[in-house]
Amino acid sequence: MTTTDTTLLIILTVLLSLFFTLCIVLTIIVIKLVNSVRRVVAKAESVVESVEEAAEVFKETQGKLAIVKVIRNILKLAKKERK
Repeated sequence: MTTTDTTLLIILTVLLSLFFTLCIVLTIIVIKLVNSVRRVVAKAESVVESVEEAAEVFKETQGKLAIVKVIRNILKLAKKERK
């Protein structure tokens, strides 16, 4: 091998090792990012579930409150009639 061949081989080897190192670092960053996104998605799902549960409770309570309001209005009307 001539010096030119040796120099080219060294340059290509260095570039290839830099490329592999960069790929490894990027792969690690992507894995960390994916794990972070999974945690965020899990938290978002739990928030959505709790909001859905709160909406169901509100819907059930709203029906009960409507009955209480009707009864209260009837009692107010009856009270006004007595005066």
